[in-house]
Amino acid sequence: MTAPSGLHEVEHTVTVRAPAAEVYRLLADVGNWPRLFPPTVHVERLGEMDGGERIQIWATANGEAKGWTSRRLLDPEARRIEFAQEVTVPPVAAMGGTWIVDAVSDEESLVRLLHHYRAIDDDPDGLAWIDSAVDRNSDAELAALKANAELGGTEPDRLLSFQDSLRVEGSAKDVYDFLNEAGLWAERLPHVARVGLTEERPGLQILEMDTRTADGSTHTTKSVRVCFPHERIVYKQITLPALMDLHTGYWLLEEDGQDGVLVTSQHTVVLNTENITKVLGADAGVPESARFVRNALSRNSTATLGHAKEYAESRR
Repeated sequence: MTAPSGLHEVEHTVTVRAPAAEVYRLLADVGNWPRLFPPTVHVERLGEMDGGERIQIWATANGEAKGWTSRRLLDPEARRIEFAQEVTVPPVAAMGGTWIVDAVSDEESLVRLLHHYRAIDDDPDGLAWIDSAVDRNSDAELAALKANAELGGTEPDRLLSFQDSLRVEGSAKDVYDFLNEAGLWAERLPHVARVGLTEERPGLQILEMDTRTADGSTHTTKSVRVCFPHERIVYKQITLPALMDLHTGYWLLEEDGQDGVLVTSQHTVVLNTENITKVLGADAGVPESARFVRNALSRNSTATLGHAKEYAESRR
């Protein structure tokens, strides 16, 4: 997958204080990407190909939610990953590139991220949009890769992963409709004070919400949601509360063969330790922050599950 002639080519680099093999491992496993890279919302593996794989990526670019299909060729020995978009999204006509991880020493690596691309009809405004998106996303991805590799991944005490489940005696479609129609949540959920939902492409939503907390105050979050009808909704918050550096999650619907469905709300959170005392007081630490965040998210998820259950069961 070498760069065709006539395409715009750019390169971004970063030096990482971590072994090249470890850096390559982080890049090779796309399951890491929503947690590793700020622009990446969700990645689905579509299948394997000789020496690589086909993937579907949903991410933000210049503040917009985008989704595209790519193929990747992995070369672990050379620590190279070549990629090319199979299905592009306007204004992109073609996009590809290469990750290259070079060992500077046993404990230091040089990561090079190469892109080549072209705008539809070679439109100058389209090319300027792509230039900006590639620069912004490349800088964000390399900075996040450096931070995660040098820390050896997220510190275990900052990482939370948990879920809440509820069985509904109703159809998966009705539960899904309730969760998918988040634009109505201010009318349907007591803890939602305001909501704005945009969906420029079917199944790819941007959800902005003011949520009431236990003390009656509100905080604003913004999420990108990828929706798989009647099965699941995957999301990543791109505007976060003060106590979180990362929040991803999903709603999963599993029919149980007994005229019902098990609905699960899952959360993965990385705590923002710099804001703990500002939000919770001078005596608070990571354990108190973890408990506070888990209780708040679980309370809202449980409430949403309960209202979804009521909605679906009323339609039987």
